[in-house]
Amino acid sequence: MSIPVVDVIPSDWGRWAHTRPELVRQLSGGLTNENYLITAGDELYVLRRNSAISAALDLDREAEADALHRADRAGLSAPLVYWDPNHRYLVTRYLKGRPWRVSGQASLRPLADLLRRIHSLAPINACLDVEEKIARYSQSIDTALDLRAELQALQAKIQCHIDSAQSLSGVSVLCHNDLVPANLIACGPDRLYALDWEYAAMGDPFYDLAVIAEEHSLEERHLHWLLSAYLGREPLQDDWLRLHHWRVIYVYLAGLWYTVQCSSGVVQAERASAVIRRLKQLLRAAGF
Repeated sequence: MSIPVVDVIPSDWGRWAHTRPELVRQLSGGLTNENYLITAGDELYVLRRNSAISAALDLDREAEADALHRADRAGLSAPLVYWDPNHRYLVTRYLKGRPWRVSGQASLRPLADLLRRIHSLAPINACLDVEEKIARYSQSIDTALDLRAELQALQAKIQCHIDSAQSLSGVSVLCHNDLVPANLIACGPDRLYALDWEYAAMGDPFYDLAVIAEEHSLEERHLHWLLSAYLGREPLQDDWLRLHHWRVIYVYLAGLWYTVQCSSGVVQAERASAVIRRLKQLLRAAGF
């Protein structure tokens, strides 16, 4: 079924295009926003229409704008074309690449380099406050959902990991915080770009490493290669411990996030349940 152009192309398109944009197709992937491939003249763009439940998902669009502008200037993201000041949508150039996949030790070096460059960007006025995010997500979940009670029952155990992770954390840096497969684009063997900066905030760089470990299902040897390349040395016991704490925290936040989406009817409860099962595996591995 074709998508009516009037429902996709913003009425103020003249702010960023000289000729009226045309819809090519809707892009797959992503549960938060709607993404479309569009064309204007001879150029291809990606139009992202922001989620109607941005507030429930605790998204700070001003912080995203600050992070994205920094990443754009550093050549780390898809080139930014237009940022809607009313936070309805944004437009970037289309990157002709493919989602990054681990394919041996050599493939992890560009990823480590991308992480170091992201973590070297100038700071923004937003921090990843894990406890506040937990509270905000919890407030957005339907109280009738069994998943909510299941997650709340685990919160005391999660707090131990939060305290331990914070005790091991060093300097706060700008982190992407959502480097899932769809948000890592490879353009050639040695060039990676990070898309969708809406969860960007200042925090522990090991949170980005934790997201990658979980969302890309990295084996232990892959993690060793990535940590070594990122740190520029062999990982120490405290590095592994710090990473594990952040993996637990990330998966707990992911469980809450999916449950918020479940409350809004975006995803099925089974997706959130699968994340909670993974969380329990991590907790057992830590002896909790």
